Formats: sequence, structure tokens, C-alpha cells
Amino acid sequence: MQDILIGLAFYLIIEGLVYALAPSFLVAMAKLLPTISEGALRATGLIAVMLGVGLVWLIRG
Repeated sequence: MQDILIGLAFYLIIEGLVYALAPSFLVAMAKLLPTISEGALRATGLIAVMLGVGLVWLIRG
């Protein structure tokens, strides 16, 4: 449970940094999002999930 809470905390830190340090970039990306195909978004999400799982697997052994 502690690992889940730490993961959530890191997510909030990173998300907060994006809003605090680059709000105009975030708005530009949000405007660009509808122009990207659903397949490309899905593939990018799956790749991010695989990289995240792989990283956790390497770190936690």
C-alpha cells in the first residue's frame, strides 16, 4: 500500500510541476490532442504502460 501511495504522490508532483512551470505548453498540448488519431493515442498509452511496468520490474526486481 505504501508503494501505491508513493506512486500517487510522484504522479501529483510531476503533474503539478507541469501546471506550475509550463502552463502555456499544457494548453497548447490540450489544443493539439483532438488532432491526433485515436489509434496513435492508444499506442502511445500502451507504450507508456509497458515502459512503466518494465521500470517498476527492474527497480523492484
